[in-house]
Amino acid sequence: MEIRRQTEELEAKILSPFACLSKNTKGRERMEEPCPVRTEFQRDRDRIIHSKAFRRLKLKTQVFIIPEGDHYRTRLTHTLEVAQIARTCAKALGLNEDLTEAIALGHDLGHTPFGHAGEDVLASLYDLGFRHNEQSIRVVKHLEGDQGLNLTYEVLDGILNHTGPNKPITLEGQIVKIADRIAYINHDIDDALRAGIINIQDIPWDCLSALGVRHSQRIHTMVFDLIQFSKGKAEIGMSKEIQGAMNNLRTFMFEHVYIGSEAKKEEDKARYLVRALYLYYIENYHHLPIDMRQRIEHEEISRVVVDYIAGMTDRYAVAQYKKIFIPKGFPLE
Repeated sequence: MEIRRQTEELEAKILSPFACLSKNTKGRERMEEPCPVRTEFQRDRDRIIHSKAFRRLKLKTQVFIIPEGDHYRTRLTHTLEVAQIARTCAKALGLNEDLTEAIALGHDLGHTPFGHAGEDVLASLYDLGFRHNEQSIRVVKHLEGDQGLNLTYEVLDGILNHTGPNKPITLEGQIVKIADRIAYINHDIDDALRAGIINIQDIPWDCLSALGVRHSQRIHTMVFDLIQFSKGKAEIGMSKEIQGAMNNLRTFMFEHVYIGSEAKKEEDKARYLVRALYLYYIENYHHLPIDMRQRIEHEEISRVVVDYIAGMTDRYAVAQYKKIFIPKGFPLE
């Protein structure tokens, strides 16, 4: 236990009074013996990284559906960029980097294939609705492994509230909430420029003059502003000027990239595919994998089908659609 205790003592000495200390966690739903080396938040981070759901993020859409170019972001690279930005902010503010990283790495585990297009379809079909942040909680509490990952309360809270109106209870979670937006706005601009969907001249000049023309400049401006605004405070935020410029940039991206652009031209096909898979498995749930079928004993079929489809990668969803709906040629002897 000596190594873990030394780390916990070091946290208490060097971290901000506003930081969430590992030794002060509210704990887990199921009690566990402490690790002799790692703090509780380090354990959470490691469990997320080693999960199957985390590995599947590499084949899930960020903005561009199944891009042919090697340099376009996926849900995994987005997650890593969020974690990097969030850790930079946490370190500068004297907050708990391990907690911040665990939340960042787990925040999108519940995302569907084909990004928000898949999310919208499941939300419209499933009676209880579908939100990827809530699905991320289902992944880490119920679907990953035999009994879920049994994460700490603070990590679960940060994952659940990384989007939506509610504020995470920890400053570390609040950092991830803003870092998520900083990351996706900037890397989606980078990808849209690479794809020729927008030109740098299309971006409002007031945004560029406030934040920077280059990708690295914009991230630096936003991160530095967050740090300066939040330093010594019991809240995480940004200055009115930079927050306003970032919001305007986000609005520009919705108008020119996220809705109706060339980046989205395959979305109707993706929506059709996800809908077809859902309706098929509702009627043919006996074709679900055995581990999913076993869940039907204590959960509704629709809930199990949603969990199964939400966990698919883009590639796997396409393969299942072909297997179910595309006829095979009769083999010659």
